[in-house]
Amino acid sequence: MNPETTWAAQAAANRKAVGAQKPLVHNITNYVVMNFTANILLAAGAAPVMAHAENEVEEMVAFAKALVLNIGTLDDAWIAAMLKAGRKASELGVPVILDPVGAGATTLRTEAARRILGEVRVSLVRGNASEILALSGAEARTRGVDSADTVEAAAARAGALARDLGVPVAITGPVDCVTDGRRVLRVANGHPLMGCVTGTGCGATAIIGAFAGVDADPVSAAATGLAYYGLAGEVAADGAAGPGSFMIRFLDALHALTPEELEQGVRIQEG
Repeated sequence: MNPETTWAAQAAANRKAVGAQKPLVHNITNYVVMNFTANILLAAGAAPVMAHAENEVEEMVAFAKALVLNIGTLDDAWIAAMLKAGRKASELGVPVILDPVGAGATTLRTEAARRILGEVRVSLVRGNASEILALSGAEARTRGVDSADTVEAAAARAGALARDLGVPVAITGPVDCVTDGRRVLRVANGHPLMGCVTGTGCGATAIIGAFAGVDADPVSAAATGLAYYGLAGEVAADGAAGPGSFMIRFLDALHALTPEELEQGVRIQEG
């Protein structure tokens, strides 16, 4: 980012670029969120593709501007496909965003995420506090795929976590924390109703993928993408009767939110 550019202006520029360029985001994601994630990306102006067959992922990722790997419903075939796609993306310079859903909860998930980190040039890891702590080797508490740790607990050593993992991290919660071990950004946009709809966390990772498709700096892409996503949640919650109406209003808000509105509503702080 140009030193003279504010984070609000960068968020607006990235939002405009996503709408103009419509980056193709290749998702190898879980069955629970596949449809919702595709609609989230479409609403944002990006182009989603869901392809997880091992014999086509290399071809598909060659067309993509970003690859999102989400381990929410994992098995050996999906792990093989993720590794194959990830290696090809690394070879082509396509940014890879890893969502280690439930890392720390089971050996399969934790080892799969660590294997991806070891064999793929991952650009950024987006997870909740427990997932990020578990991947770094720190003590973490999980409830299935939900975090039992706070963002504050993880953020206190976020820089060390990024250095431990060897990649930038985005720890999401009431206030998100994004860091590469040197820069630390806090994103305060969002609304509690976002946690009442399954797939909103996975959707956040997909949006980071879309922003990474237009912004070569993963920390900037993550922080501005999360600000856009969180602000849409705030807009959607205004007038929503509950999780059901919120979900529909959220897609509408992602679609309607303009770069100018985003620049006015961003809450990103450094440090």
